[in-house]
Order: sequence, then structure tokens, then C-alpha cells
Amino acid sequence: MIALALHVDYWDYIGWQDAFALPEHAERQRTYARQAGRRSIYTPQMIINGVDSIVGARGMEISEAIMAHKSQITGVAVTARRAGDQVLISAQASGSSAGPMDVLLVRYTELSDVKITRGENAGRHLSYANVVQSWERVAEWSGQTTLSVEAGLSGDAPAVVLIQAAGTGPIVAATRLD
Repeated sequence: MIALALHVDYWDYIGWQDAFALPEHAERQRTYARQAGRRSIYTPQMIINGVDSIVGARGMEISEAIMAHKSQITGVAVTARRAGDQVLISAQASGSSAGPMDVLLVRYTELSDVKITRGENAGRHLSYANVVQSWERVAEWSGQTTLSVEAGLSGDAPAVVLIQAAGTGPIVAATRLD
């Protein structure tokens, strides 16, 4: 399981702007909502494996969804390794796995402690885990051939590689780069 936090900017108007929020994170959430036929978005929300949308405070539902997805076989295997300022990504699909699929490189910060100065949480210190800093599509893949991609990856911040059905479909493979 790779948990990632995509902070959104649509609450900025209430008095405190989240320093980690990116407009593209809110747009990604809106896209998931549209695909699910919903007209509204909310926080805290979890999207499990690119498919299930669950209120973040519903721990049992989240656990059940994770276990259900864990037992599914996708037929896609991905590996990735650092080589200097590059990441070398390989993937293979078996069976009926077919694209288009997006190959995504996601950079994140493992732990960030923040003092909240305004808004409803003013005066509190919060610790955020796995805060996404960038979400980059590095390739599109059909799944019909072996994938071999190089992408820029400077610095030593952690990253993950995701293979997701094009757009915001199911995540079919993931690996962590430490």
C-alpha cells in the first residue's frame, strides 16, 4: 500500500492557505467526482486504487476497500530504480491488460510538521505524511509490449511510480523509490 496526500486549495478562502495545496490536486479530485457521477467534492476524501471514493474518517470502509483491491490481480508488474538523476522504469503486462495507461512519477515529502496560524485550526501543530509535491505523467503505455522509460529524478526525495488506466482510471501497478 502506498498512501499519498494530495492537498487541495479550495478551502483557502476560510482564512488559512495550505502551503502544500496545488490546484491540480483539486482538479484531479473533481475529475474523480465527475467519473463517479457526483457533483460535489469534499475533504477528507480517500480514493482507493483510483477507483473507490470514501470519506477519510470511515476507517472500516477504507480497510475493507484496501483489502478488496489487494486481492485483485491486475496482470501488470512495474519496477523502477534510480540511476543518478534518472529513474529507470520497466513494466510488463500479462493476459488482457491493455492500455492506454499512464506512467506516472509522483514525488512526495514523507513528513512535514506545520504550525497553523489562521482558520479553524489556528494555533495547532499538524503533522502531514506523504505530501505530494509533483505528479508527472512520464509516458503513455499500451500494455502490449514491455515498457522501458527513463525520466528525470533529481534529489533524494522519495517517489513512487504508478501505472494507471489513462486519466483517472484504476491503478494497475505501483512501486516505491526510496
